[in-house]
Order: sequence, then C-alpha cells, then structure tokens
Amino acid sequence: MRAAALQTAIRLIYPPRCLGCGGLVDSDFGLCGPCWRDTSFISGLVCDTCGTPLPGEADGHGVLCDDCLLVPRTWRAGRAALLYRATGRRLVLGLKHGDRHDIAVPAAGWLARAVTPLIRPDTVVVPVPLNRWRLLRRRYNQSALLATALARRLACTVVSDALARPVATPVLDGLGREDRFATLAGAITAGPRGTLLAGRPVLLVDDVMTSGATFAAATEAAHDAGATEVCIAALARVAKEP
Repeated sequence: MRAAALQTAIRLIYPPRCLGCGGLVDSDFGLCGPCWRDTSFISGLVCDTCGTPLPGEADGHGVLCDDCLLVPRTWRAGRAALLYRATGRRLVLGLKHGDRHDIAVPAAGWLARAVTPLIRPDTVVVPVPLNRWRLLRRRYNQSALLATALARRLACTVVSDALARPVATPVLDGLGREDRFATLAGAITAGPRGTLLAGRPVLLVDDVMTSGATFAAATEAAHDAGATEVCIAALARVAKEP
C-alpha cells in the first residue's frame, strides 16, 4: 500500500509525458495521439538488407530496395523501426543530442519487434562506436544506450566496446554516398573486447541509417574480429515511404 501511495504521489508531481512533444499521456514512455500518428513505424514488406519499406505485401521471400541493388551490402540482413521524419526524426535527435536517455527503452522495444527474426541464440549485440573526442563532448553514446536496452529485450549479450572509432571523422551531413563511404573507410576497428566477437553472429546497432557507410565500416571491423555473420539494426531509416 505504501508503494502504491508513493507511486501515486510521484505521478501527481511528475505526470507521464509524451516522448515526442512533452504533452500529458496515460503511461510512462508513451506517445500522445498526434505524435503517434506522425510517427512512421515501418511494417509490412521491407528490404531484407536495410529494412526500408517497399510497396507490396510480404510473402516470405527476401527482396531488395533500389539502394541495396545499387550498392552491395557486406552485412547479411538489416531492419529499422521508424522512418527518419516527423516524430521519428525528433525522437532520434532527442536521443542523440538532447540527453533524452528515456527514449532508449521504448525505442528498443520498437526495434526489437523488427529485428527478432534476425536473432540467433548466440547473437552478440554491438553498438556502432563514437570517436573518443566526440564521446567526451556528448558524454554518452546514444547507440550504446539503444544497444543495451535492445539486448535486454532480446535476452542477448551486449558488448559495448567490441568496436572502436580511433579516427575522428567529420560530420557526414551534406555528403553524398561516395563521399560518405570514402570518409568512413577504415574508420572503425576492433575495440578492447573485439575478441568476444570471434565465432559469433553480430547485430550492429545505430540510431539512424542513411547511405549505410557507417554500417559498412562497422561490419568490416566485426568481420575482421572474427564474427561469423553481421546483421544491422537502425532505430530510423532515411528513406521514402513506399
């Protein structure tokens, strides 16, 4: 009874707020009606390699989007939970730049539903790393927060320092596909506990996928560390709606 009373008092002082706009909602870590409508959750037929939504109906056969036909991917398969627009974009930016750690747990739940078919019993979940100088400025790696919450949902092992980013690459905003790949070539390597990837399937986790250059660099590093296969998971995908 005391616990229930305390919980009621806390809710009166700190009522649940929408993750997207901060408005009042019925439960913690939820979205209000308008923000839910403005969130483009990815479902139905998707590209088997990057998770972008495609027109048509899923029939159990893997299909590829135009980007993945144009640029062969080095990972086996990939999924994303949201399109990077409207509320989805605000959530990613809040998690990435706004100290919104509270977004990681519900976001991991959305992403878990998308990636569950890719998971094997011995899968290791690995976040895409940040360069140490960027990590010092930001104080946290949003991909590591997401990966930790996702691994908990999937009952998988997470190794946050399996990969490292010793090269301080410039911000990729505004760069085309070729420049993005050239900038990130060799920028990610095996990290302090990279040996834990040897002989294991790996699920790489990042907040957003645009061209796939970051995932390509991380995939190469995971393979160099001995991973048997690599799949990718992005909270949001920059793509057109089908």
